[in-house]
Amino acid sequence: MKVELFALCDFAADYGGKLSVVGVFDTIYSRQMPAVHPHCCLAVKLRFEKIEEGQKRVRLSISDNDGKPVLPAMEIPINVVMPPDARTNTIQVVANIGGMKIESYGEYAIDLALDGRHEGSIPLFARQMN
Repeated sequence: MKVELFALCDFAADYGGKLSVVGVFDTIYSRQMPAVHPHCCLAVKLRFEKIEEGQKRVRLSISDNDGKPVLPAMEIPINVVMPPDARTNTIQVVANIGGMKIESYGEYAIDLALDGRHEGSIPLFARQMN
């Protein structure tokens, strides 16, 4: 399995196999803490080999520098199926996040795991607005 795309964004949707991703960002600016980000999405595109067909579980989580969860982890079941003439296939996952509360300024980690194995991480920065 390869992670082809892993992004935090304003909006994401899967339209008939096409992944639309709008407004990718890695920083939230706020005048004071705690801050609440009203809505955002995690967009993920994973490429699987034929030998990897079957049921899988994608886990997405956001945590602070101490490993404390910002919100409950999202567990998303997926079924990897290959078209008859394909050696690889992609699965797209869109996770909507509403009302994400950031307690303090600093760096946060957004982690991606597949069947309990860590596959990727992207940072989220919370910075004070000047």
